[in-house]
Amino acid sequence: MGKSNLNLSSRKSSLFFQQNPPQPDVYYVGVDVGTGSARACVIDTNGIILGLSERPITRHELKPNYITQNSTEIWNAICFCVKRAISESGVDPADIFGIGFDATCSLVVLRESTDEPVGVGPDFTDNHENIILWMDHRAVDETNTINATGDKCLKYVGGQMSIEMELPKMKWLKHNLPGGIDDCKFYDLADFLTHRATGSEARSFCSTVCKQGFVPLGVDGSETGWSKEFLESLDLPELVEDNFRRLGGSPASGATWLSAGDIVGKLNSQAADELGLTTECIVGSGVIDAYAGWIGTVAAKADIPSLSDSKEEGIAISCGRLAAVAGTSTCHIAMTKEPCFVNGVWGPYKDVMAPGYWCAEGGQSCTGALLAHVLAIHPATTELSRLSEASNLSKFDYLNLTLETMVSETKSRSVVSLAKHMFFYGDFHGNRSPVADPRMKASIIGQSMDTSVQDLAIQYFGACEFIAQQTRQIIEEMENSGHKIDCVFMSGGQCRNGLLMRLLADCTGLPIVIPRYIDAAVVFGSALLGAVASEDAVLEHIHDRKRSRRSSILSNQKSQSNLTNIDGPHSPYTAPTATASSTNMTALAYASTQSGSHHQFPTMTPMAEETDYFNQATQSKKEEESDSDDEQTLSFGSKQNVQQGLSQKLERMGIKPLSAADKKDKKDGKPGDKLWKIMERMTGPGRVITPSSPTHPDRKLLAAKYKIFLEQCKTQRTYRDMVDEVEKENLAAK
Repeated sequence: MGKSNLNLSSRKSSLFFQQNPPQPDVYYVGVDVGTGSARACVIDTNGIILGLSERPITRHELKPNYITQNSTEIWNAICFCVKRAISESGVDPADIFGIGFDATCSLVVLRESTDEPVGVGPDFTDNHENIILWMDHRAVDETNTINATGDKCLKYVGGQMSIEMELPKMKWLKHNLPGGIDDCKFYDLADFLTHRATGSEARSFCSTVCKQGFVPLGVDGSETGWSKEFLESLDLPELVEDNFRRLGGSPASGATWLSAGDIVGKLNSQAADELGLTTECIVGSGVIDAYAGWIGTVAAKADIPSLSDSKEEGIAISCGRLAAVAGTSTCHIAMTKEPCFVNGVWGPYKDVMAPGYWCAEGGQSCTGALLAHVLAIHPATTELSRLSEASNLSKFDYLNLTLETMVSETKSRSVVSLAKHMFFYGDFHGNRSPVADPRMKASIIGQSMDTSVQDLAIQYFGACEFIAQQTRQIIEEMENSGHKIDCVFMSGGQCRNGLLMRLLADCTGLPIVIPRYIDAAVVFGSALLGAVASEDAVLEHIHDRKRSRRSSILSNQKSQSNLTNIDGPHSPYTAPTATASSTNMTALAYASTQSGSHHQFPTMTPMAEETDYFNQATQSKKEEESDSDDEQTLSFGSKQNVQQGLSQKLERMGIKPLSAADKKDKKDGKPGDKLWKIMERMTGPGRVITPSSPTHPDRKLLAAKYKIFLEQCKTQRTYRDMVDEVEKENLAAK
């Protein structure tokens, strides 16, 4: 590897020296598994991403609504990305203290007798395909059966289970898997990853409470977590056997249940070797990917009066901060001290992030996928591709520019006024929140026979407006049920779309906070889980240094052996440098702040002031993120070849690392405060988009169109009920 010219004086003027004292010899790894890719990052104790890598993963849909993935492929992709991120960072694996995992809420099935994958169909002979993806909609009848029980657990998942949750998928397998589920055990994907990393059968509250119907002990009289009566009523006695062992057991019988970042254990030798880490690396309890987005964003420093005026302390400060984690779909997560029951919003979930606190999760079934779909089905999509390519702009940037030009050419008051007669209701893939109706479809009023790019731009604007109006609808339902939402912390590639961000601010009337790491907020959040889990080991290392237990164990091991050939047997065409999206982030994070402003970050784009719907930096075509799906292909910025020997240089210069830490930090605070302390210390500042005045013409127009949006939502269901009633009578008359 080449050496960098990033010198000490440059770093002294950077964020590295403006926050906490430099802490160069302790690092953490985060792993994120999205719908279309796995990614990994390496961060330091200031929360700076030093290495970042991504690799695509496949999904199969052999039949409509049957969507599967392969856990072995996913694990191999994770190992590939972790090794590559470490290589890019230049960090010694022995200095990586913790690792955290997040993943989509997908169901992993293993053979209980062998720990090997079990095929989940529709091709049951293919045991490689052992994951039913979250977006798989095969279990319609099973979902209806579960919701017909009226069991008390349903009120803790928004009143009814979603077809996207995992218990309906288990029930479907019970009745369709050849031989049944007698030799099966089940994991949420995040829990499978910690199992694969450690061998532990520990489960997380996040995965099981949010997606499997687990009710924490003491909630509504729960004594075992799982309900024997409920599962038996669903013809699932196999899940009850031996204290629910196929589901991880019961905490009442000694099984381990963990909140975000609690210690699962250390990497086992096989996982350590495959990941290029050491067996002294501590694994933090994983979370569903959207919750990692909450962890990676809501502690961002932002100039918002309601945040600075808060009198709360510890993790209670986060209450009122809504995280909107946007990708293929969007999840909306908020925390409260007391349970708030919201119709059509999943939860309230206890203990999933911190003991004693409750989370609610709203969501939109398709947002990034919606924008991609609108572009794909319009007759002008080929022309848009040609024009955007010729202009060296992304398709979305080109459409924003087209709208701006149309405002000028038609002498319209604004872009909102330009689309005033486009009434776009975009539930193409059903409604997750707050209607919670998978039968919902799209309805668009205002279409013509126009096939131009200009017409496509108007429909694209309508889709963006729909996303923003539905976000308002979700927030209003949450606030009507006891939540107090002060601001929205966004993450994901959609943050780059200034038009969409401005619409979100003006429709909701709330400040929108854009994170330091737009594309990497989720994987950054998973790295914080590793930091939380390994905090005690870090503190011991600080004070005992080479006399610590960890140091003595590693001194007897050849810690570098795992990375002596990190690219393994790959050919030049399949080695990480050939197929992974990766970059060393050191220069981006440190060198870009030389002006002395700690608010400058390379992933930040100038966001709109007042009613500027287009003020955003455009990307060159080479750096453009995927137009089709944020989850599948992410751009991580410039591929700068920077020096990775930062810790060694600082040590030679006599700078003592971790000098700010103190043993007093080991004192236990309130539940969740350790997590919040890490989040506050490592999460950088965010950029704020302030909503326009309520009297601004665009705000008034959007408020009027919101009433129409609600009417479209209501009317569709009314129309469907009308024709269903007629058809019911027709069938009865046969």
